[in-house]
Amino acid sequence: MAELLSNCTSDDHRHRRTTDDIDTRSGFCQSNSTFYSKRKPFSLPPNQALDVTTFISSHRHRHQNNGVAFIDASTGRRLSFTQVWNAVESVATCLSMDMGIRKGHVVLILSPNSIFFPVVCLSVMSLGAVITTANPLNTAGELARQITDSETALIFTIPELLHKLPAQHVDRGNIPIVLMQNTDIAHGDAPRILMRHVHANTLEEMMKMEQRHVRVKERVMQDDPAALLYSSGTTGVSKGVVSSHRNLLALIGNVEGRVRMEEENQIYMATIPMFHTFGFTKYVLMLLANGFTAVVLSRYGMDEVLSAVEKFNITYLPLVPPILVDMVNGSDLIKKKYDLKSLRYVLSGGAPLSKEVMRAFRDKYPQVNVLVGYALTESNGAGASTDSLEECRRFGSVGMLTPNTEAKIVDTQTGEGLPVNWPGELWLRGPSIMQGYYKKKEATESTLTSDGWLKTGDLCYIDDDGFLFIVDRLKELIKYKGFQVAPAELEALLTTIPGITEAAVIPVPDDKVGQYPMAFIVRKSGSSVTETQVMDFVAKQVAPYKKIRRVAFVASVPKTPSGKILRRELIKLASSNL
Repeated sequence: MAELLSNCTSDDHRHRRTTDDIDTRSGFCQSNSTFYSKRKPFSLPPNQALDVTTFISSHRHRHQNNGVAFIDASTGRRLSFTQVWNAVESVATCLSMDMGIRKGHVVLILSPNSIFFPVVCLSVMSLGAVITTANPLNTAGELARQITDSETALIFTIPELLHKLPAQHVDRGNIPIVLMQNTDIAHGDAPRILMRHVHANTLEEMMKMEQRHVRVKERVMQDDPAALLYSSGTTGVSKGVVSSHRNLLALIGNVEGRVRMEEENQIYMATIPMFHTFGFTKYVLMLLANGFTAVVLSRYGMDEVLSAVEKFNITYLPLVPPILVDMVNGSDLIKKKYDLKSLRYVLSGGAPLSKEVMRAFRDKYPQVNVLVGYALTESNGAGASTDSLEECRRFGSVGMLTPNTEAKIVDTQTGEGLPVNWPGELWLRGPSIMQGYYKKKEATESTLTSDGWLKTGDLCYIDDDGFLFIVDRLKELIKYKGFQVAPAELEALLTTIPGITEAAVIPVPDDKVGQYPMAFIVRKSGSSVTETQVMDFVAKQVAPYKKIRRVAFVASVPKTPSGKILRRELIKLASSNL
């Protein structure tokens, strides 16, 4: 992997202030216009030669009676904590000794949720190699861009997704492919050019191999890169977010100090995709570190989720808002059909959740506490969260700042820090903030300040009690079922259609999916391109969640004098015609 950007972060709170300067109620320090977390702080491990896998495995004392780490909801197959760590060591040995994976190499995993997904990630990171994840819905073109950008050296995937890999890119880079499951079925439409790169051993076979202690581990430092998750960032162009081992250690520290006694035997449901930062940090890192069990669902369906809650006595259910909305709307039928008495917590993340939906869910399921949180891929899961029943009742808020996290509310016109109850752009700083965007220095410098502040692009305010509220999104991303859709990507694609001169894409609110993309199109003179043609063209080029779902033809796209699209005007126009 090419040399990575490193940007200063305040993981040691170098910009420390005296407690006398801080309002204990809000956490606001007037002398530097900074909000400080009211949560109990944590300390990072002092050993700088430490990788995140080794750190998590050192927590084995929390794995009660060698309990179950992962359960496959569809097959019932289980992996104990001991089996997980044995598998991680075996796979890491195979990667190092048989496949030549070294520190700095990038390994891609293309897979739906699986009990083996964490094994791959932890094995890779233990070597000092870098794990990058991809959405199984991505097209071959989208995967090709990620493989090229990340300089992928090895790919893990399942037979059903093999045909999606860009054959020419894999062949040109001579990239080995490891299948994650044993199978006797044919590999579908996968071209022969791909088949010659498939490794003889599957992941499951690698997991069973005898550990070879002759392997010499390379020295991995906390500041070395560990993960490269892709985000649309704040400018709409897909970028690799570089996260160090230290970033991920800090994320685990964020949670460790807040695990309550009554949570020690929690059973989590893995509904959130593990390729997403929400799922990656939750199921690959935090649950193993705390000794919790995760029931893994490979594909989402309301019946599958609720059946698993009943069957496995799920207590903790992380969800994206659209699923929570479905549970509210279908509550009467759900409560008749399923026994949800074990369920104690629902955690909503990945997209905004309205206070109306929160209240409605609480009314329908009074025994369930709705926890919410706010984070970005760039902050590695850190930001704000609600952690108690009392905090859950602060409807509309996304909670208080996570431990060791600092925030500023910045006036978007003057750049000055604002006090409590004043809306402005949220800036975050702390030990979980990314190192930068991979191979994108300009984008990094526009998003991270020289003293480590992450500009989130979200319009927020913090109230008198230190609770964070999201007012609006300054950045132009569209959130479809928690997935990020970049308008700039779709606009560039639309203007390649013959007969179109200009295009602008906006988000349209929707109760079921959060937001969906709508396109405003300016036709060339004499063009007769239709709405159906536009939507069909885009659908063939992008993942399903990026599809254009509504089109309007206009004479011109409103813009500022500098040429920036005035999306707010288009949003108002779309709203008036709904």
